[in-house]
Amino acid sequence: MIPGHKIEGEATELERGIAYLASIQSPGGDIMGDVIWCPIMTAQYLLTAAMTGKKIETARQKKFLRHFEVTRLSDGSWGIHPESEGYVFVTTLIYVALRVLGLQPQEEICQKARAWLRSKGGVEAIPSWGKLWLAMMNLYSYDGINPVLPEIWLLPDAFPFHPRRMYCHTRLIYLGFSYLYGVRFQTAMTPLIQELRGELYDRPYESIDFSRYRNSLAATDLYAKPNWILRLLYRVALSYERHHDPKRRRRALDRVLDLIVYHQRESQYAALSPVNALLNILALHHAAHPDFEASFRGVDYWAWEDEASGERFHGAHSSTWDTAFAVQAICEGPAAEACEPFLGRAAAYLKRCQVKEEAPDRQLYYQDIRRGGFCFSDEHHQWPVSDCAGEAVSALCYLQGLVHPESRMEDSRMVEAVRFILSRQNKDGGWGSYERRRGGKILELLNPSEMFDRCSVELSYVECTSSSITALHHVVERFPQLLSKPDLEAVDRAIGHGARFLRRSQNKDGSWTGFWGVHLIYGTWFGVTGLLASGLAKEDPVIQRACRWLVEAKLKDGGWGESWRGCLQNRSIPHERSQVIMTSWALITLLKAQYQGPGAQEAIESGMQLLKQRQLPNGDWPKEGVAGVFFSTSMLHYCLYKNYFPIWALGLYERASRGFNH
Repeated sequence: MIPGHKIEGEATELERGIAYLASIQSPGGDIMGDVIWCPIMTAQYLLTAAMTGKKIETARQKKFLRHFEVTRLSDGSWGIHPESEGYVFVTTLIYVALRVLGLQPQEEICQKARAWLRSKGGVEAIPSWGKLWLAMMNLYSYDGINPVLPEIWLLPDAFPFHPRRMYCHTRLIYLGFSYLYGVRFQTAMTPLIQELRGELYDRPYESIDFSRYRNSLAATDLYAKPNWILRLLYRVALSYERHHDPKRRRRALDRVLDLIVYHQRESQYAALSPVNALLNILALHHAAHPDFEASFRGVDYWAWEDEASGERFHGAHSSTWDTAFAVQAICEGPAAEACEPFLGRAAAYLKRCQVKEEAPDRQLYYQDIRRGGFCFSDEHHQWPVSDCAGEAVSALCYLQGLVHPESRMEDSRMVEAVRFILSRQNKDGGWGSYERRRGGKILELLNPSEMFDRCSVELSYVECTSSSITALHHVVERFPQLLSKPDLEAVDRAIGHGARFLRRSQNKDGSWTGFWGVHLIYGTWFGVTGLLASGLAKEDPVIQRACRWLVEAKLKDGGWGESWRGCLQNRSIPHERSQVIMTSWALITLLKAQYQGPGAQEAIESGMQLLKQRQLPNGDWPKEGVAGVFFSTSMLHYCLYKNYFPIWALGLYERASRGFNH
């Protein structure tokens, strides 16, 4: 059956799954699903519009309201991700956004939110990001905020605590915050602000000593409590703030604004994410900078809309990520030759979305090389990532012999992709994501976010390492004449060094800990596939131990599943019910490893049966639990994971059953 045609008769589960996937391919060749995180960004967009005087059309306001309504929990609060309990940070800013939208305090959605906030001790102990947003809205005093000094951007680049060494998402968020804190950005007093002051606090606003709450943190939101080193630095910064030199402050603000403008322009006004984009918009508005208008329009790049959940802002778009996985899922099965229309369009998309230009003056603005890479989203974004590049290159390697020559990647650009991937390898052999690791262990301790963990510096990740090794292996295996001798030698060293990192990273029980997915099953899939791509034999004890762990982790209902709560506790917590996505990860791993240990065949058969039974008549699979995560606490629901990972598992199983070579 050809994908995209009407499903008729006795089509297999694999055929139905591929046909459904083909039906959602865009005219541009990519597929992209909703990446569900948190409604906080939508609230912050509304606050940003209010503070900068931007009007939002009534129809769009209704769509935003719809999103708040469908994401609200039964107790009236909102959480940090689709399955979390309520957070003071999220609930507070959404409450303010609801009032900005024109809802009245006596309306049920507002009443329940206020009652929930009161039950948690009020908003005074909102985490620091919330304190800053409330202060900008003239609803919190800057006296109650630990300083975010713009002067740190004037430190010598070699200084071990220079913010350039921080993980890119974290440093760019604090880049915006440092400008806004440095100028004490605050919207003007209005009747609405006066009313909100009376609604958010249980006593007169003017009577509150906000400095008493500087280090108070709501128990609902706290995950990474500031340690004594960070608290000491806060005290030093507070002393500096009281006596700072205005001229030095001005120089610092000018440097920060210069960095913001560069970042906005080099990301085509999308920014790295909407989280820092909105802060940049406020800074540009305060500075009356001509890039304000383009930046405000540019943040709409992150908007997503559907009838069920209204309009909201994504933390990420996943078009390259989803498309690369979908291609590999089809190509590793037996049906690739029949899927040329889908694969041809996907190949053209992947070829088009490779980053082709280097950022000008990149070292002055702390940018690593980007040419040759692939973004999580598309070429508009201009922030390529190692594992996105790895998965895209692997997909393109599969496609080279399947699609029309015009859709194939040129040799020179494949070489650039290889060099980009090599550029992201860390000294320990593992791969970072957006950048190489820049900060040391001490900087890891200075996590200012409170709600998140492992977000201070770029790390080495099992997933990024595996994706990169696998891509390099595919290029060398399929195109041995493509690379020069120095490039081949660099690839060989990189794969060997990366494989040693993966071996060291394996847990004692045989699993690997994932960073970007839930959790040990995800990490183990990458750990095994990366080592197999490095040349490790399937019979090696490392592979056998991992597969044995997977078989033993199977749940009684026949599949696999982990709870996201295991990410918070750094251990495996079984899900109450097998999950299609995690079952697929486990099956892909066992099938690629051709594991034949005790219980393997029974586990594979029961897992395959579960995938087949869960499939819907139209070829889709049902939405289940969250499977993605970042910074330990923020879970993501990747809506297309439930589509291409089952296809991948079904295809590998059918191919193995037919006796095809992998």
